[in-house]
Amino acid sequence: MYRKILVTGGSGLVGHAIRNIKEDYSGREFIFSSSKDCNLVKLDETIEYVKKSKVDAIIHLAALSGGIEFSMKRPATLLRDNVLMNINVMETARLCNLKKTVMTLSTGMYANSVPKPILEEYIHDGSPHKSNYSYAFAKRLVDPLIKAYRTEYKMNVIGLVPNGILGEYSNYRYGESTMVPALIRRFYENRKGDSKIIIWGDGTPLREMTYAEDIARAYMWCLDHYDSEQILHIGTTEEHSVKEVAYMIAEIMGVDKSRIEFDTSKPSGQFRKNTDNSKFINLSGFKYTSFRTALEKTIKWFCENYDNKNVIRL
Repeated sequence: MYRKILVTGGSGLVGHAIRNIKEDYSGREFIFSSSKDCNLVKLDETIEYVKKSKVDAIIHLAALSGGIEFSMKRPATLLRDNVLMNINVMETARLCNLKKTVMTLSTGMYANSVPKPILEEYIHDGSPHKSNYSYAFAKRLVDPLIKAYRTEYKMNVIGLVPNGILGEYSNYRYGESTMVPALIRRFYENRKGDSKIIIWGDGTPLREMTYAEDIARAYMWCLDHYDSEQILHIGTTEEHSVKEVAYMIAEIMGVDKSRIEFDTSKPSGQFRKNTDNSKFINLSGFKYTSFRTALEKTIKWFCENYDNKNVIRL
């Protein structure tokens, strides 16, 4: 058992989800770090922080990411910072002789041209979508990092691939947030009146979205039970279109769906990136929270905490 675990990105969505379930893992101590505690872009600072923490495992969740607008405006920053963070965490784990390291990839790294459903083996096939290429290549690099460090240094390091994630502690900041939290905020702030609620694209792209607490439990299962250089899809395969999600949010919030308008002059993003999670399911027997239930929980939390700036990221 890994008794003292450092969770990078501890103030993020999945970091908070691990906080919420940590009592289910008795005998463990968790340290949740954010960029305020340690700048993972700097190797010396990362090594010093991990040494002081005296952990025996890392779950590396920290990343710089965002929606289509953010990805298209800041491609160099996305590529640079994510590559540096991933290499620094891996090198620190090696130098500090950690027992296990869990790295994070993303379904956004896959090319639109690969066969569907997407298998883990397709990671380096084809070019990623142009709206997200820099983040995609940064995440793809995690795969050879894992193989290289396992081969040369015999490190116990694995790579997990979540898909879209929703949950209570999402980033709801305009220009940074991903699709679901962006829509939740937009609908909430425009729930009164009859003005149009504009959504980028035509609404047809399909997305798999997994509840953050499910992702947290998947990480903990893999920390304890998975040890292979093969990256692993850990998200649900339940899919909904952007239009379906928008209408569902409107229904839950009591907003007239006729107010929704899709701006087809704006990019829609990759049409579909459905994944095959059968390797993970066959190993773990994992069960997921339904999207509707996860969305209702997320919206309820958002509405209750909208005015609490110490809790919610707006």
